[in-house]
Amino acid sequence: MSCAADRSPTPARAGFGDCGELHELISIPEVTRFSNWPDAPKKAQIERVMKWMCSAFAKGKACAWIIEERASGRFLGAIRFNSIDKYAKWAEIGYELHPSFWGKGLMSEAVKAVARCGFDDFSLNRIEAWTLPGNRASDRVLEKAGFRYEGTLRQKAWFKNAFHDFRMFGRLASELPEEAPPQKS
Repeated sequence: MSCAADRSPTPARAGFGDCGELHELISIPEVTRFSNWPDAPKKAQIERVMKWMCSAFAKGKACAWIIEERASGRFLGAIRFNSIDKYAKWAEIGYELHPSFWGKGLMSEAVKAVARCGFDDFSLNRIEAWTLPGNRASDRVLEKAGFRYEGTLRQKAWFKNAFHDFRMFGRLASELPEEAPPQKS
């Protein structure tokens, strides 16, 4: 994964040993404000998610990476295929990044790299992602990574004691990032 300057992130497959750093990241309210992660999750919740991700990876149903600063190895965030459907050749992507690194283009580069992995290594045809209304920064991450806004699924999911609309984004294997210009949405 290549990004600008000395803050270039490098991917590494996430493992159970990453629970502490992921818990710290997910415990930052700004990071989970627009996500289905619980507010103030307990470390045991993160451990269950990591255990599930490791098991799902072994079955080919999900895959997760941590994002580290290339020079120092410092943990910056996480990115993953939350689910992979090998038969239908699609996956859903999700990600978190420490607020200190927001607005620097790092997550757009990480999404591009993971999408390329999905298309090249997993033979996916489609990768999709959702954002919540108001999360313009995440919309922009996806648009810069070649994803197109496809519409809003009203009251798609229940979490944090409310129904939430999902703004759906998708990218096809046949589309290069440059081919999907930002759209007004």
